[in-house]
Amino acid sequence: MYNWLHRIWYEGSGYYRLLLPLTGLYWLTVTLRRALYNAGILGSHSAVAPVIIVGNITAGGTGKTPVTIWLAHALKTKGFSPGIVSRGYGGSRSSTSMRVGVESDPATVGDEPVLLARRSGCPVVVDRDRARAASMLVEDGADVIIADDGLQHYRLARSYEICVIDGARGLGNRYLLPAGPMRETVVRLNEVDQVLVNGRLRADSDALSAMEQNSIVFELRASEVSRLNGSENRPIEAFEGKTVHGVAAIGNPHRFFDQLRSHGMQVIEHAFPDHAMLSPAALKFGDRFPVLMTEKDAVKLGQSVPDHFWAVPVDLHMDPQEAGPWLEQIVSRLRTDGGTG
Repeated sequence: MYNWLHRIWYEGSGYYRLLLPLTGLYWLTVTLRRALYNAGILGSHSAVAPVIIVGNITAGGTGKTPVTIWLAHALKTKGFSPGIVSRGYGGSRSSTSMRVGVESDPATVGDEPVLLARRSGCPVVVDRDRARAASMLVEDGADVIIADDGLQHYRLARSYEICVIDGARGLGNRYLLPAGPMRETVVRLNEVDQVLVNGRLRADSDALSAMEQNSIVFELRASEVSRLNGSENRPIEAFEGKTVHGVAAIGNPHRFFDQLRSHGMQVIEHAFPDHAMLSPAALKFGDRFPVLMTEKDAVKLGQSVPDHFWAVPVDLHMDPQEAGPWLEQIVSRLRTDGGTG
């Protein structure tokens, strides 16, 4: 199903026409829901602390979680005490507010929240109702809320909106779901406060049009790999020229595989559905080639795994001349809307 939709959304397949009737229904639902919120018929909840949304307008991974981690660390340097809200996709306990720690079970709370807790050092709460989760974080002392995903979760009022776009894929064929990858129409980009682009936009992309000049490009870089059992870290260059198994259960697994290839590896691809709960048994491939996986996938497996299982952490890099003024803009907005930094 993933490959079929990818061809329709990003490779120009004409089969999107088969899905246009469903897209019409989706458009009607999205438009009506937004109108009800704009008219105040459906109410939004304003948390005591200002809220920053880190989201996207396309289905699939764009790099929201690394942006959330980077932003949490940046706000800490400015004197804020951020808390992070997550939907908890893939977990079994997303219908009530639940605090997430570094040792939380990803099967219960979801893989991304555990990664967020480990990498950000901030309190994290998962709940399908993000407004309720934000209230819990405020009770726990957070003075600014970062919502990982949730651009379309209008029940949670927000002070600042960030939309993250995958530069390699852009907005695809620009149709709404399911004929295309769009959660909302491209007009929504004119309403957000900042567009971030994960990698350079492909040469033929007109995805951002007028918004392109206001976008900031970032890169996700890997510098080392870590054994899942915690016994060793190695520079990623140590795997140059080697054959490896690449494992990714993320929204855009091919971005991870391409990243490994950019470091000179020969990659045997193993793409799983986004948020799939992996197990060591599922990753036995009948040889001893290194198994390299995303950090988000690694949190699902724990440390009781063979030596040839490795995680590939990534860090966000952004031009300081763009990142600095942008961060100051966010800080100014937060202070205006009640932040204490």
